[in-house]
Amino acid sequence: MVFGYSIIYVNNVKDTIEFYEKAFGFQRIFITDTNEYGELATGTTKLAFAANTFVKTIMPQPFEEASIDKPAPPMELGFVTEHVEEAFHQAISAGAIEIKKPTQKPWGQLVGYVRDINGFIIELCSPMS
Repeated sequence: MVFGYSIIYVNNVKDTIEFYEKAFGFQRIFITDTNEYGELATGTTKLAFAANTFVKTIMPQPFEEASIDKPAPPMELGFVTEHVEEAFHQAISAGAIEIKKPTQKPWGQLVGYVRDINGFIIELCSPMS
């Protein structure tokens, strides 16, 4: 068993993919013709997005839709980079909302937090030493 991908449910897959390309520099693998599903190349584990409306047609499990106007969902995505400060500013320039500027942690990591255009928390951090 391997962890192949995470699928985040969003209102607009195309806008979300475009945001992640601009904010974090990820490359698009694909978006379906219907814009209901898309994937980004993010290393060995892919990051995918599915439209809320699409998910509701394939799965009977109700879920709380994320929104920048609601409290953040109880999860975060962690993106590791040698250039945390630059990545943080790039994300803000692309439309991310600042939560906490990058700070040095006692264990040696530099860590900052933003929210994406859907309200999800993104941790931008340096590699663990």
